[in-house]
Amino acid sequence: MPRVTIHNLFDKTVEITDSYRPLLQQFHEHYIDWMHACGGKGRCTTCKFRVLQGAEEIAPRTPAEQRYHQAGDLNTDERLACQAIIQGDITLLVPDEYKLPHLRYSD
Repeated sequence: MPRVTIHNLFDKTVEITDSYRPLLQQFHEHYIDWMHACGGKGRCTTCKFRVLQGAEEIAPRTPAEQRYHQAGDLNTDERLACQAIIQGDITLLVPDEYKLPHLRYSD
C-alpha cells in the first residue's frame, strides 16, 4: 500500500487504503485534521500541501487544480488534498499559512 509521510507533523505516516479516493478523505479516515474550508470540493486552496518527494506518484492534476495552478494559486510543487489521488509513496508538508492552530507541528 502507498504511504504518505507528513514531514512537519513529526513524519506521521498514513497508509493509503483506497487509491481511488482523494488524500483528504484518507486523512479523515486516519483521524488526521486537515484544513478544508470548502468541504473538500475543490473550490478553494485551503487543503493545499507541498510535495517534497514522490510528485510522480500522484495522479495528474484535476481541472480544479489546473485552474488554481494557472491562476497562480498553486505552485508546481503544490497540490490540493481534496483532489489528489495517491498512487505511490510520497512525502509532503503542510504550508505555514494552512496549519491548524490546535495542532503541534515540527520543523
